[in-house]
Amino acid sequence: MILRACKFKFTFPRPALVMGIVNVTPDSFSDGGEFIDQEKAVARALELAAQGADIIDIGGESTRPGSDPVSEAMELKRVIPVIKELSSIVQIPISIDTMKPAVARAAIRAGASIVNDVAANRTDEETWKLVAESKAGYVCMHMQGMPKVMQSDPVYDDVVAEVGAFFTDRLQRIRACGVDPEQVIFDVGIGFGKTLKHNLQLLSALGSFQALGRPLLLGVSRKSFIKKLLGAEVEDRLPASLACTCIAVESGVQIIRTHDVKETVQAIRMTEAIVKQIL
Repeated sequence: MILRACKFKFTFPRPALVMGIVNVTPDSFSDGGEFIDQEKAVARALELAAQGADIIDIGGESTRPGSDPVSEAMELKRVIPVIKELSSIVQIPISIDTMKPAVARAAIRAGASIVNDVAANRTDEETWKLVAESKAGYVCMHMQGMPKVMQSDPVYDDVVAEVGAFFTDRLQRIRACGVDPEQVIFDVGIGFGKTLKHNLQLLSALGSFQALGRPLLLGVSRKSFIKKLLGAEVEDRLPASLACTCIAVESGVQIIRTHDVKETVQAIRMTEAIVKQIL
């Protein structure tokens, strides 16, 4: 299985990739406000790269539950200078975490190679056509609703089956816009329009999505479902995040998105060493 993202190419099976998070926002649930300054954001990205991140994910709009959208102009102001500077320094892919086609386009022009689209439940095709034109990688994430209201009352008959059907449908629609399947990554969207039970059901069934033949990305880092289960505040959720990460890697997940790169890389490599002995 091959993943292509502009000039980058990854061939699986291979060690799982780690995507390091840099939120250039004042209100993200975990690190909001820490890296809103361009200099601090770039420094954080370089720190994550030095810790072993294979991809850096830059976001300028919080998508935490209940969050309000920001203007296109504001999002561009936050992320484009960071991506421009970072792309001239690092030799790893930069991902733009955005729901806005115009931001995605500007980010690719500035040096991004992946579009991380939490709004892949969109009906318009502009982002997909951009991905086709640019040859960027595309993270297709499942979300029920939109961030402002997604956690109000999420309901599924069978969350695993419905997320799988969503991926199948989106792959067909994305391909119809000219996107090569080798550009596509799937993300089950933990915490995006899901209850605690839904999240746990998806985590326990990650292996079933391997049949789709595309890399799977998992983002569980410090998320609120951990508090709902264990009562842990944001700063105390690393152990639970790593537990989910290890199970995900054992289930065949190829990309882990995290705030805590150093610890995640170590957990993944140990898990892979053990799984290799079992196989």
